[in-house]
Amino acid sequence: MEPRPQMEVNEFKDMAKEMVDYIGNYLENIRDRQVLPSVQPGYLRPLIPAEAPESPDSWPEVMADIERVIMPGVTHWHSPRFHAYFPTANSYPAIVADMLSGAIACIGFTWIASPACTELEVVMLDWLGKMLDLPPEFLACSGGKGGGVIQGTASEATLVALLGAKARALRNAKKERPELAESDIVSKLVGYASDQAHSSVERAGLLGGVRLRLLPADDNYALRGDTLKKAIEEDRAAGLIPFYAVATLGTTCTCAFDNLEELGRVAEEEKVWLHVDAAYAGSAFICPEFRHLMAGVQRADSFNFNPHKWMLVNFDCSAMWLRDPSDVVDAFNVDPLYLKHDQQGSAPDYRHWQIPLGRRFRALKLWFVLRLYGVANLQKHIRGQVKLAKEFEEMVRADDRFEVVAEVICGLVCFRLKGASNEPSEALLKRINGHGKIHLVPSKVRDVYFLRLAVCSRYTNSEDIRQSWDEVRTQADELLAAK
Repeated sequence: MEPRPQMEVNEFKDMAKEMVDYIGNYLENIRDRQVLPSVQPGYLRPLIPAEAPESPDSWPEVMADIERVIMPGVTHWHSPRFHAYFPTANSYPAIVADMLSGAIACIGFTWIASPACTELEVVMLDWLGKMLDLPPEFLACSGGKGGGVIQGTASEATLVALLGAKARALRNAKKERPELAESDIVSKLVGYASDQAHSSVERAGLLGGVRLRLLPADDNYALRGDTLKKAIEEDRAAGLIPFYAVATLGTTCTCAFDNLEELGRVAEEEKVWLHVDAAYAGSAFICPEFRHLMAGVQRADSFNFNPHKWMLVNFDCSAMWLRDPSDVVDAFNVDPLYLKHDQQGSAPDYRHWQIPLGRRFRALKLWFVLRLYGVANLQKHIRGQVKLAKEFEEMVRADDRFEVVAEVICGLVCFRLKGASNEPSEALLKRINGHGKIHLVPSKVRDVYFLRLAVCSRYTNSEDIRQSWDEVRTQADELLAAK
């Protein structure tokens, strides 16, 4: 059989239309699918050939295999009964924008590599920063040094900020003590975060080759300024060089908020780089009633949140702002001749603001979502999901067998069966996920095990929340009756 000739545009259009129809049907009927797959590891290999086809398969064969091969192993993150982790955003405007990004297929590592790719990103980060009411120093339109960039994930943003802080600390230490070798300075650097911070913060320390101290949070799971101050004073007395601190707004375990106002004052006094990780909860700051939670942000050196979590922008789109990007740019600047261009310095070359060299045209999906929803509808989405979380919280509190273990601020409810032992809650989660009707994940803080219910899907409504609670209650009834 002859190899297939180059695909004609009409054939491509037919394929694209069929896929668009499939996507629409999949999403609009997603609540009919079991949220958690029941397959076992290795399920897929027997379903497909051991080698790639020598001759091309037909498009109908490929489409048929989506349901036969792929869907049985998909966890449906956009099911209204998916309540695990945190949301991963999804919307038709973002999907369409990703299609266009894939078609343009530019790699925007420099301005000249595709000027629209860079310039739209600059403007979109200004739009988004204004929606959050970020200080003007973070915005490119203010005319200062600051500006924004789209990273792949909040984990990348944390590492980028740490490496920028490390470069600044090295430069300052060399000025003060020129006799020290760079390796000696690095061995003395120490950063700080809450013991409730995401694991990626600790991982950034490992990747950055510096020590990172996890400091105890208070009874509300918030890191306070006096705790950071004490740790810095201890380390300075021991001859170490404090250089970096992370404030988490919306922790993964309980969606707790560090006291940014206090941490900011300490970081400013001690000349320590302060990075704000608001990966999930940052989307709520487009609503004025949540902005008190980011009080003190004017003292931060960098700020990050993920529109791809809760703001209807498909993964990946992690928005990061830097008050002064020069430390990051200097740390990452490798400038071979083949990447130089005549307009250098007149616009950002974003390869200097991130870990990878290559980057997709991610600003398109932010532009499409902001234009086709508008700020008011995005605020309505956030408020609606917070309301649903509050509804679930009320149901939990109305059942005297359960307790809520953390304040419900955004779209996350942390709850458990009452009692000193973790075992009943562990058994309950196993029954819930084994039944497959809803999907939850657990967490543990200070040896207290609990279940997390996050409102994730844009399709979730009050009836879905009621059904999810009914499933939790039914499984609890059966578990407790069997004892």
